[in-house]
Amino acid sequence: MSEEDLGLLDEDQRGNFIRLRTMIVLRWVAIGGQLIAISVARQLYGLQLELGLCYLAVGVSVAGNLVAMFVFPENKRLSETENTLMVMFDLLQLSFLLFLTGGLNNPFSMLVLAPVTVSATVLSLRSTILLNATAFVLVTLMAFMHIPLRPADGPVLELPQIFIFGEWVAISIALVFISVYARRVTTEMNAMSDALIATQMALGRAQKLNDLGGVVAAAAHELGTPLATIKLTSAELIEDLDDRPDSQEDARLIRDQADRCRDILRSMGRAGKDDLHMRQAPLTEVIREAAEPHEDRGKTIGIETRPDPQDPAVPQILRRPEIIHGLRNLIQNAVDFASSEVWVEALWDGDNVTVRILDDGAGFPSHLIGRLGDPLMRRRRSDADRRARPEYEGMGLGLFIAKTLLERSGAELSFANGSASVSEGSSGARTGAIVEVVWPRDSIVPPASPIGIGIGENRPFDA
Repeated sequence: MSEEDLGLLDEDQRGNFIRLRTMIVLRWVAIGGQLIAISVARQLYGLQLELGLCYLAVGVSVAGNLVAMFVFPENKRLSETENTLMVMFDLLQLSFLLFLTGGLNNPFSMLVLAPVTVSATVLSLRSTILLNATAFVLVTLMAFMHIPLRPADGPVLELPQIFIFGEWVAISIALVFISVYARRVTTEMNAMSDALIATQMALGRAQKLNDLGGVVAAAAHELGTPLATIKLTSAELIEDLDDRPDSQEDARLIRDQADRCRDILRSMGRAGKDDLHMRQAPLTEVIREAAEPHEDRGKTIGIETRPDPQDPAVPQILRRPEIIHGLRNLIQNAVDFASSEVWVEALWDGDNVTVRILDDGAGFPSHLIGRLGDPLMRRRRSDADRRARPEYEGMGLGLFIAKTLLERSGAELSFANGSASVSEGSSGARTGAIVEVVWPRDSIVPPASPIGIGIGENRPFDA
């Protein structure tokens, strides 16, 4: 299951989410803050500033905003490149203003972190690295080159060199730390959002199939009576039209087509009837239904039962789409990585119902076991992996979907690697991956129906 199959967005596409209007509003806020800072520094503290150049720097931002407002529509979405250029412009403009007002001696020098933080949250890694490198170079230059701050009647306002060095180190570290932190959190949020969307899509597809099957079964049930009437009437016409061979042939055609409709509805409604009338099924049948799409993929799938000695009867469990789809994803993962065999064990007792899926493959990578079930988990594939499974594009999304769906049904999942002692008494080297799904019995085994309750009155036959 890949991002393209699910319609998920990569980081370059997410860069197109930002509206031009949003960037314009943020820039107006920055412009207002810069004008207030310049005015306070000049009027309240009497600092001698290069007002012409300062107002020129602010005026460039004002002009850029006005052009963007009148040339482009308000709902324009910026591309990745346009977003990068906008943030780069803001970074250069702010750095030039800081150069005019003391460089790192200016307490507002920490504001260079703002454009970098924005880039880390919405732009690609390439753009973030470019902006971080630019910010680092500009901060380094400002540590040595800047126009000093001078009050009207006093000495130059400069911090000791040790403090300037500390300021440079702090900003440099913050550039890296805040970028990594913001990007990590944003990536996790995007991954979880994508995975949840994919989970809802998977469950929605399963539910639609169930609903469709129910509709087909209902149609087959409702059309049964009129088709039987057509067949009965056509049979009577065949007997009454012995003296009219042409009309009798038409009556036979009507009867044959009624039989054909009955057969078509019966074949279409077979699965749907199960969905409509069998809301529960034996545990082994649900497992078999989940495994069925993967039985012809060149791997042997064995289903085994390990009953409770005190209750050997196979439990009837709720036949819910999330259970079937979740188990199907786990079995698919086992088939993808098995060498030749996959085993699905069903266990139950008075408290729990357990499904254990094992294979004879290489098992889970030991360094990833703790992260299994996380969405969109990637790792670099080796050449051997590509040769063994050229069609497989592992993302961890299938396991996340399975884990989410099964946990919604009340299950708890655990992942491990097998050993020679696993499943004693059974054949096969079950030394690959093991996934164990455990439900509290009450969550998927419905209470037994009282004996003697019927299924309702038969529908009258309309002759």
